[in-house]
Amino acid sequence: MKIDTVLFDLDGTVLDTNNLIVQSFQHTYRTISGIEKDRDYIVKSFGEPLVATMEREFDIPSEEAIKIYREFHYDSFENLIDIFPGMDQVVGNLFHEGYKLGVVTSRLRNTTVLGLKKYNLLDYFQCIITADDTNKHKPDPEPIHMALEKLLSKPEQTLMVGDSLFDIKCAHNAGVKSAIVTWSELSQEEYMMESPDYIIEKAEDIIKILKEE
Repeated sequence: MKIDTVLFDLDGTVLDTNNLIVQSFQHTYRTISGIEKDRDYIVKSFGEPLVATMEREFDIPSEEAIKIYREFHYDSFENLIDIFPGMDQVVGNLFHEGYKLGVVTSRLRNTTVLGLKKYNLLDYFQCIITADDTNKHKPDPEPIHMALEKLLSKPEQTLMVGDSLFDIKCAHNAGVKSAIVTWSELSQEEYMMESPDYIIEKAEDIIKILKEE
């Protein structure tokens, strides 16, 4: 069946928040432990719910670590984010062609909306599912299931576009098709292990995939 719904992860897929996330973690490590971690080590947690990372990384209560992280993250947000080349045009084109569009992210709603507004993308998405909206998070299928319910969409007619293993696994668990962007912080070997349905080398490839379906 022809795809009529496209769900986007936000961080590392639409918005380039990689430096922001790394710097926020480094600030948290410095504050709590007096150290910094290797960038590659931090990147391995990209896409994971923040509470899970904090519970694993720090001996203090996770809510305290999250508070340290989020204060730096929020204060630095607009200065340290960017948009990946072509994503604004692709999202706009898909909207005007009548596709149902959603965001499915592990980010909180306040900065999700802030980032989308900065690049004039907010009005293109009929559905935004954030970490505030679900009890379970990627790779559990609940966030995608919630988006499909709100959009009145079918799994077999839906494509999930992301940059992390959590995105691919979430798509597979929800029964939707998956696409991984090659500007992901993951190596090709890492993301191919999860067998994404499509590989996206540049934003315009999303439109090509949909027209070929």
